Amino acid sequence: MSDRNLTLLTDLYQLTMMNGYLKEHRKDEVAVFDVFFRQNGMITYSVACGLEQVVDYILNLNFGEEEIAYLKSLGIFSAEFLKYLENFRFTGDVYAVPEGTVVFPGEPILTVKAPVMQAQLIETAILNIINFQTLIATKAAKIRYAAKNDLVMEFGLRRAQAPDAGIYGARAAVIGGCDSTSNVLAGKMFDIPVAGTHAHSWVMNFNDEYTAFKAYADVYPENALLLVDTYDTINQGVPNAIKVFDELKAKGYKPKGIRLDSGDLAYLSKKAREMLDEAGYPDTVICASGDLDEYSISSLKNQGAKINSWGVGTRLITSADMPALGGVYKLAAVYDDDGKETPKIKVSENTEKITNPGFKNVYRVYDGKTGKAEADFIYLRSERPVDTTEPLVLTHPTERWKSITFNDYRLKPLQSDIIKDGKLVYDLPSLSEIKEYAKKDLDSFWDEYKRLDKPHVYKVDLSDDLYELKKNMLEEIRGKGKE
Repeated sequence: MSDRNLTLLTDLYQLTMMNGYLKEHRKDEVAVFDVFFRQNGMITYSVACGLEQVVDYILNLNFGEEEIAYLKSLGIFSAEFLKYLENFRFTGDVYAVPEGTVVFPGEPILTVKAPVMQAQLIETAILNIINFQTLIATKAAKIRYAAKNDLVMEFGLRRAQAPDAGIYGARAAVIGGCDSTSNVLAGKMFDIPVAGTHAHSWVMNFNDEYTAFKAYADVYPENALLLVDTYDTINQGVPNAIKVFDELKAKGYKPKGIRLDSGDLAYLSKKAREMLDEAGYPDTVICASGDLDEYSISSLKNQGAKINSWGVGTRLITSADMPALGGVYKLAAVYDDDGKETPKIKVSENTEKITNPGFKNVYRVYDGKTGKAEADFIYLRSERPVDTTEPLVLTHPTERWKSITFNDYRLKPLQSDIIKDGKLVYDLPSLSEIKEYAKKDLDSFWDEYKRLDKPHVYKVDLSDDLYELKKNMLEEIRGKGKE
């Protein structure tokens, strides 16, 4: 996938604005843009994902002859602009939270500081990459939370919305907590364990179910996970599986288990467990699939279902209950030729759409005793460092009468330097390292913030300096409106 030129993976208006900036002699003006998502009533937390592909995209930006010829054919760009594109490359800076980091509404996941034409071009592709992959990683994290310590397999390729969604969705799902994928290409590209058994069609292609099971077990004696719901799960499927398991056992093999793909999974799994245990197979796996998500898995567990392996597909790879993250890319500051920063703010009638101005980062506050995350606060990079020997007081970003004081705590800045002056300065971790990091980061949050039903709201505040800057800018704008 990386051999494609994605430079034109952008909205037309990014290019028309670039053309305009060039005409206005502002191509060297430096701008800061933040990527973040807003509170929408459904989002409690998200697991940041997609940084590796963003880095690959940015470092390989270039307009080749084909791209320039196509833009010229549109008849809307100046010759000067097309000439400028011939030597285009990204020379700015990128800051971002590591993939697998738990993030909350309003927090900058990724920040771009670059000449405005460069920063403008990359908006669309960055949002395309981060919005989707973060969405899927988050869905997977919630499924993992519901499944507890059970095995979770990502089965979504055939229902994914095009090949890239299946490929990068599988990667994101593993970061969020899935153990394997059915997607062979994703397995090859990202070194993800691949998993799968057989379909109903395998059973239907034989004269009877027992013969189908026996044939499959003969080919894969050490991985005989048999799909038992093609005809009659309890009266035929499980008994036929047990018969084949007896034959495998006699040959010295340990049977793997069964898979249920339909019906009352709670009842069927409990009945199948009884039958398997009575037959002498208490350690066999009972895998379930079929339009599962975190809510159905949680419900099945509450019903006492005897399932310890889950295949999740459609509702994971499409994030069925929330098909779009809604991440945005907003201007936060510009710099003049002398390097002086001018903060920028977007104002709206909707409070949640008012942006936070300035060049920022985020601190996470951890309890000094438990090590658990207690709150975040967004701050200006120009602020003096926090003196961690003194109590830390955080104040609600809008209801300033609400505050909390931390005495025994430690701070961690969330964003890292990724690209400086157009060059990669960050060691991109392996997928297994990202997965482990994501697990540790999620484990640092109390269950109250991760529960599926009415989770507790995690505190995300503004530093006093950022709050004052935002308040003053809003007052100034409103004052001008009254003149």
